[in-house]
Parts: sequence; structure tokens; C-alpha cells
Amino acid sequence: MKRNTLTYLALFCLLLVAPLSSASAKDNWMSVRSKNFFLVGNANEKEIRRVAVRLEQFRDVLSRLLKANLTSSTPTTVVVFKSRDVYKQFAPPNSAGYYISGPDMNYIALSAEQNTDDPHPFSTIFHEYVHFLVRNNLQEVPIWFNEGLAEYYSVLEVGDDDRKVQIGLPIGEHLYALRENKMLPLQTLFAVDHSSPYYNEKNKRGVFYAQSWAVVHYLLLGNEGKRQPQFSTFINLLLNNKSVEEAFQQAFQMDFVTLEKELKEYVKRRSYPGQVATFERKLEIDAEMQSAALTEAEGQFYLGDLLLHAHQLERAEKFLQQAVKLDPNLSIAEASLGMLYMWKNNFAEAKRHLERAVAGNTSNYLVHYYYAMMLSREGMDASGMISSYPSELLEKMRAELKKTIELAPTFAEGYRLLAFINLVAGDKTDEALALLKRAVALEPGELQHRYMLAQVYMQKRDYTAARALLESVVRGGDPDTRSQAQQMLDSVKALEAQAARWKAEDERRASASAGETPTTDGGPPKLTKREESSSMPETKVGAETNGPHVGLRQPRPGEEQVRGTLVNIDCSGTNIVLTIRVGERLLKLESEGLEDIEFTTYSPDINGDVTCGTRKPENPVIVIYRPSKNARTKLDGQVLAVSFVTKEMLENK
Repeated sequence: MKRNTLTYLALFCLLLVAPLSSASAKDNWMSVRSKNFFLVGNANEKEIRRVAVRLEQFRDVLSRLLKANLTSSTPTTVVVFKSRDVYKQFAPPNSAGYYISGPDMNYIALSAEQNTDDPHPFSTIFHEYVHFLVRNNLQEVPIWFNEGLAEYYSVLEVGDDDRKVQIGLPIGEHLYALRENKMLPLQTLFAVDHSSPYYNEKNKRGVFYAQSWAVVHYLLLGNEGKRQPQFSTFINLLLNNKSVEEAFQQAFQMDFVTLEKELKEYVKRRSYPGQVATFERKLEIDAEMQSAALTEAEGQFYLGDLLLHAHQLERAEKFLQQAVKLDPNLSIAEASLGMLYMWKNNFAEAKRHLERAVAGNTSNYLVHYYYAMMLSREGMDASGMISSYPSELLEKMRAELKKTIELAPTFAEGYRLLAFINLVAGDKTDEALALLKRAVALEPGELQHRYMLAQVYMQKRDYTAARALLESVVRGGDPDTRSQAQQMLDSVKALEAQAARWKAEDERRASASAGETPTTDGGPPKLTKREESSSMPETKVGAETNGPHVGLRQPRPGEEQVRGTLVNIDCSGTNIVLTIRVGERLLKLESEGLEDIEFTTYSPDINGDVTCGTRKPENPVIVIYRPSKNARTKLDGQVLAVSFVTKEMLENK
């Protein structure tokens, strides 16, 4: 987030619905391609190039100051409008510029006509771009550090000679907020996460952002820079899983109160230290920027695609339809329109447009990625669940994604989606593992990649690797992602405990076969049938909100899955009969014996023992069975697998 400026997709409902005639793509639209950005707009070429230079300079300065190669897996398109009046028709109210971050494309939008009263017209864009670079190049970082660092660099200014850079300029609104409000205890500030009211509530968020900036500013520039080494040590210790208290004490050798006093005195100052970086060589901006005129159809496409990524579907549709009408061979416009209809759950129209886009023999990797994305979602239910794909569809999606990766080998989402499809198919687990490792390498800060990679490790029963990934997601994720990761982490712990019990049982049996007297607690009989195909809890994956899910052990052809509670295990007859309560129905399922049922547990309430009789209380379960084909039998089928789960997992469909 950037102060009071709206930048995220969910907030674009506040976009003004204004007449669009003055934003006509009949203006002279240009494109400029620099080293790291693609810019389009109805501003003139000189103005677009000026914006490109500012963005490239900012990126170059960060890479030099941070001594890092700032890679980007997701492309960034910059839309430069010719005037503030035109910009306002496509922007949140009271914004000088905005940034949209997406798994497939980032968009920056601004006006070439800058407000002369704003000393830092690029501050919002610089702030969000810092977040983007952090997410692509670092693992999880504390929120206060992420926001404070983004604010610190948001007011960066490049001198006229392109060699001197001013960093750490004071931000007046932050100083005012800190002087007029009570500052947070540092222990509270350092504990803020995505669910905290200090991060989400407007009346508290201002102080959080202001103090995050002040802490970063002071530790980097205050006290003549003497705190810089301690600051670096503190952050590194946090990234290496040290607790805040332990990391702080080890780095600063003082208590929180002492540093709080220093910070309060710092914000009361009348002047603040800055940093002037003078580089031996000028900021190298690609002098060979490539410019090209755009057609009217392309202008309409970029306006429509910008609105699509802002989730303004109705407005986006008009521009994209016009683009396709003007140029039926503009494959990317067809693909974008297909994605729009996918988001509207009109898969017939989505498929029509995306098949036309792919048929254009395009070399645009996004066209192939969008087509595979649409196909992967077509068979999902309302909750985003998918149990299997037809073999023909599998091959088609895989072919499109391999084409995507071939055309764009650094595009992380291509690897992620192909891995997801492999997971649903239940085959090529090793390939899925390699794909997700590549996605994580390309975007280390994208928690969804690590979350899905943990699922693959669970399938391979590498619980140590799964645990490490899930713990990092729990530390750094948003509330929904953190909750899902915590559920899976609880499952990992249950599976590790189960594996330990099996190991102990194996050792007991081995000692018995060697003639030793086995020890026993006289308890109920233990399970002897172990999971051969490791299952995993039902969890959301993917970068998109309400994205696709990967479920537990999926039913194979001829099998069905139900969710309910285990009522009774009847062992009195020739065969074992399990009674499962599914809503108001009692499902009767048989098996020759307990050893023929694939039992797994994801619930800490189940200790691995299964006994005959009534279950008190009834156990939440997810069951795979083969339905009976004999209409005369009183039994509903043959039970194949029973997974004991938590109530939350049972309800998380």
C-alpha cells in the first residue's frame, strides 16, 4: 500500500464512471520499449521517453545501492496519458499515478501532465515498484521493513547530471502524523502482520506507515549512520527465523525502550540527514529505446487490458470488443477478451476468443498462457475445486504451457500453472517439483509458489522440506494464505507423528521376530495398511484470489468422494461395514478388513488407532469409495480410503 492512494485491484470499485470520448484511441498512440519497461500512451513520444528514463533511472539506482541484480519475472506495461483529465477517467480519485500488480502483467498508469504542486509525482509508483522488486528478489520480509523501505525510496531524486542521487528526503506528512499521534511501541510495530488493524484500519494505518518510514530512515541515516550495521544484522537475523526479541537484542545490544526514546527525539528534529550518492558513471539508460506508432486497435486494446487488470470488466469489454472489431488479427486483444469472459464465467465465449487467438500462430507467450488458464478452470466447480482432467485436455494444456515456457523462460506463472495441472492429474510429480522450484527461484517472495511446492513435498512424503516452506508462508502470508498454510502445517505435524508411531511399531515387531519379548501397552490394534500415495489437505493454490484448489487423494475413474462424519465401524459380520453420515443420509460402505482400507490422518485428535464400534464423538472424514452396481444390496459401495480431517478442513471445500 502507499499512504492514502488506492493501488490494488479490490479498491478499483471507486473508479469514476466518466465519459470516455476524450480518451479515444484515435489519438496518436506510441510505444517505447526500454530495457526493463514497455510504455504506451497517447502522450507524445518525448513525454513517454521522459517517463521511461525516470523509471529506468530509479531501477538502476536501486540495483546499485542494494548491490543486487533486480530481476523481474512479470512484465510491466506503463500507460502514459496525455493529460490529467484523460488520466482521471482511468484512475482512482485523487491519485497522481497508480500501480497494479498481477501474476501475468503489472501495469503502471500516470499522466504526462504532472501536477507542479506535487514535489514527488512518481512517489506512489516508486513505492509500489519497490514492493514488486522485493517480492521478486527476496524471501518474506517483515511488513514494517517492506513498507518503510518503500517509503524511504519513494522520494528518491536524480540530479540534472544523472550522476548524483538524493535519498532519504523527509516526508512531511509522516513527520506530522508522528508528532500529532502517539507512536507505537517498537515491539508492537515489529509484530504487525497482514491481519493487524495497524495495517488495515485507516485511522491506524497512517501512524504505522509513518513510523515504519521513520525507523528505516533513522537506522540508515540517523546517528551519523552508526546504526546501519546493526540494522543489517537485525534484518538478516529475522530472515533466518530468529524471534523479534532475540534478533533485536543480538543486533542492537539494548532494549526496545532505549531505541524508542532515540526515535522519538529523532522525529522532533527541525532538519534531517539525507544521503547523496555520487556515481562514477552516469546512470546508464538504454539510449537505443525503440519507438513505434500504434494502431487505433492497439490503443483500444491497452485501454481495455488496463481496465481488465483493474477488474473493471464492463468498461474493459467495450474497449476490447472495439479492438477486435478494428483488427480481427490482433491475437492479444482476442486473448484478453477471452480472459474477460472467463472472469465472467462465460466459458463458451472465453473459449471462442482464446481459440481464435491461439490459431493466429502468435509468438506472444501470454496468449498461450491465457488459453491454458481458461482450459484449466473450465471444469472447476463453484468453489474452485477440480478432481481430474480428461486426457485429451491434459495434453492440450500441457502443450500450451510448454509453449509459454519456451517463449518466456523467466515467466514464473507458466511453471506454476503447469505444476498445478500435473498435481491434479496425479502424475509427473517429479516434474511438478522441478517446475515449482523454478517458479520459487524466479519469484522468491511469492508465497503461493512455496505453498504449492510444500504440497508436492507432502505428496513425496518429504515432511521436513514441506514444514520449512509452510513455516515461511505462515510467517509472511496474508490472513487467508496463512490460515491455509497453518492447516497444512498441522497436517505435516500429524503425519510426522504418525510416521514416528509406525517406526516404533516396526522396531517392536523386529525385536519380536528376533526372539525378544515385545513390550505392549495392551491398547487397541494398530493399523497395518499404510498410505502408499501420500495425500494432502485441501488447500487453495495459485496467485489469484479464489484460485484453484488441490484436494486430498482424488477419486479415480469409477470412484466417488464424500465428506461427512464416521458414525460406526461394524466388525460383527463377514465384512467390515463403515457408516458415514453425509448430511441427512447414512452411507453404508464395506471392506473385507481394516487392513484393506487406506487410512490417513490429518487430525491431531486421531492417534493412529482404529477400533470397531460407535465413534464417540463422530469423526470428520473424507472418504473415497467405489459405488455398488447391485441395486438389491443394502450397501452403498466398497470403501477404499478414509482420511480423518479437522472440522475446518471438512468445511473448506
